[in-house]
Amino acid sequence: MHIKQIDPDITKYLEAELNRQREGLEMIPSENFTSRAVLEALGSVATNKYAEGYPGRRYYGGCEFIDKIEQLAIDRAKELFDAEHVNVQPLSGAPANIAVYEALLEPGDTVLGMDLSHGGHLTHGHPVTQSAHIYNFIRYKTNTEGVIDLDNLRKMALEHKPKMILVGYSAYSREIDFEAVKAIANEVGALTMADIAHIAGLIAGGVMKNPVPIFDVVTTTTHKSLRGPRGGMILCKKQFAKAVNKAVFPGLQGGPHENVIAAKAIAFKEALSPEFKVYAAQIKANAKALEVVFIENGYNIMFGKTENHLLLVDVMSSKNVTGQQAEEALDKAGITVNKNMIPDDPRSPFDPSGIRFGTPALTTRGMREEEMKQIAGWMHEAIINHEDDAKLAAIREDVKQLTARFPLYEGLSYERGE
Repeated sequence: MHIKQIDPDITKYLEAELNRQREGLEMIPSENFTSRAVLEALGSVATNKYAEGYPGRRYYGGCEFIDKIEQLAIDRAKELFDAEHVNVQPLSGAPANIAVYEALLEPGDTVLGMDLSHGGHLTHGHPVTQSAHIYNFIRYKTNTEGVIDLDNLRKMALEHKPKMILVGYSAYSREIDFEAVKAIANEVGALTMADIAHIAGLIAGGVMKNPVPIFDVVTTTTHKSLRGPRGGMILCKKQFAKAVNKAVFPGLQGGPHENVIAAKAIAFKEALSPEFKVYAAQIKANAKALEVVFIENGYNIMFGKTENHLLLVDVMSSKNVTGQQAEEALDKAGITVNKNMIPDDPRSPFDPSGIRFGTPALTTRGMREEEMKQIAGWMHEAIINHEDDAKLAAIREDVKQLTARFPLYEGLSYERGE
């Protein structure tokens, strides 16, 4: 029986969420729309199979076809990122990071990681995380020009002698010089780790630098710009393969989610296509188009500019509007972003000075620079009129007219059982 017959309540909410995605502009940089093929794999019979272990070395019988699925995912990821070893079992990005720490570090080891308010991620050593209670995280920042200060990073590395130097981000809009970071790490005998969760799709598409052949270990999610299912992945040099595999299973996880791994394999195949390179390039072009309009309207762009898929904008100093107010106003206008801390933000994370937004999902729908200019104009109008519900409602109607031109999941309906 279809879920409509089994559970009308869940059906109602899924249909409402489908319509929200169709009629709105999804601009949270970490969100995207998978293909129908990926959705099908997530709901496939692979979800029924337990497969603790790895291909060819399972603790359960009946894994002959599951092994083939997981091996396809591994082989495609290796090709996509030029990786020596890949583990596709991490359930998401944070567990992948924790698995790497478990594999390569001892309690008390020092790690240089990027400060959260300067664009890093919680799992890069923020004090509220469990990892920060186990390892000694020293957090570096960006400089006044908005870029990672490599001279300061080298100075910190020489002073603290870290076991690992970690780069990667969740709200940073610039490229990273992986070769230069690797040279600093070599000088102090440190391991290198890159978290490319946000930019994996841009790397796969050939429009951003690839740290996988350079660094010891790289982690990523498989959704976001890579446009696959929600999940994680670890790519590393062969010398770390055994430790990484052991840390994932049995160290931190039990049976892998093979339906998600099947969906990952499909997403990797899609990312290996020539069309995906065009898509990745358009993500960056669309982000630059947004940037131009925001600069014209007097907004303070963090880190100076965007070189990837996202922008972090200080709306407080620019328009005397808090990040929370901007997020709520844009929601009412049918535009989804997230409030976000800016570097050394004096405000609370629950009502920070900035908003973060990006272009992967809009680009998936086929929107290009002209649409970005229109959207940026609507965003500006929503922010400066954040207390005017009538104005926000009018923008929402304009948004609906735009999204109708870029259909999403045509033919899909939970209410109709299709």
